[in-house]
Amino acid sequence: MISIITPVYNGERFIESCLQVVIDQNCLEVEHIIVDGGSSDKTVEIIKNKANQYPHIRWISEKDQGQSDALNKGIAMAKGQIIGVLNVDDFYEINVLNRICEIFQTLPQPSLIVGNCNVCNLEGKLIFINKARRLRAIDLLLERRINDDGIIDASFPLNPSVYFYHKSLHQQIGLYRVEEHYAMDLDFLLKAVSSSHVKYFNETWGNYRFYPGTKTYDDSAKGMSLVRMRNLFNDYIKTLLLMEQWQIWLARNINFTLLKLFYFYKHPERLPESIKQRLTKYSRT
Repeated sequence: MISIITPVYNGERFIESCLQVVIDQNCLEVEHIIVDGGSSDKTVEIIKNKANQYPHIRWISEKDQGQSDALNKGIAMAKGQIIGVLNVDDFYEINVLNRICEIFQTLPQPSLIVGNCNVCNLEGKLIFINKARRLRAIDLLLERRINDDGIIDASFPLNPSVYFYHKSLHQQIGLYRVEEHYAMDLDFLLKAVSSSHVKYFNETWGNYRFYPGTKTYDDSAKGMSLVRMRNLFNDYIKTLLLMEQWQIWLARNINFTLLKLFYFYKHPERLPESIKQRLTKYSRT
């Protein structure tokens, strides 16, 4: 069985469609666990109505300490061997859960599998496709790419709708850190890839809505998400051997420099004015 966990708080805007997404998967081996944080809107009313119609929906509603705490409660409730997390405003592609159940039939425990993610806006317009092909811990710590807008995008899985894992993995790495409210996914992945059999599938499994008003979007707009990610990476690197720390430092600097050179090669008009003047001076000599 696969257990899909959805943490929610005052999510009446999306909760019904989230429940319907799992229903429409037509997966006989699924339970959908909704962990509500004590919503004051119509969220609980909607959950109750759906749960009365569909026995695979299980839920609780009580105050919690945030999203990580809600996820841990969902894991404790889970009856399935396989865990998936679906945030209330995200959704799966068609027939993904049956595909996941099929894949896990031949995987050793504990395993973590990752697919591709469509990152879209609130209207459903595709922004880009997140493909996390490289999933070693060092890849998560190092790899970046610069898109056409000059934004540095992480290559790690940006949304939990595209990864699934054996519940037994938590016996090795522990649960989600309750005190972590923003980067709990990345913190989990850094631990998970070092303690499980990891496999990437070049298949699109999930859709991540990235829009103003959500904590991830607003945190990114303020520049805080990059700071949090860097702090998390630095804390994790401190746990490595000195030789590994040195290799990461060296690779980070070389990698970032090459990426900047490649970006400005494609967009020379975006070079800083001071550099343009120097290049012009050297070209005349």
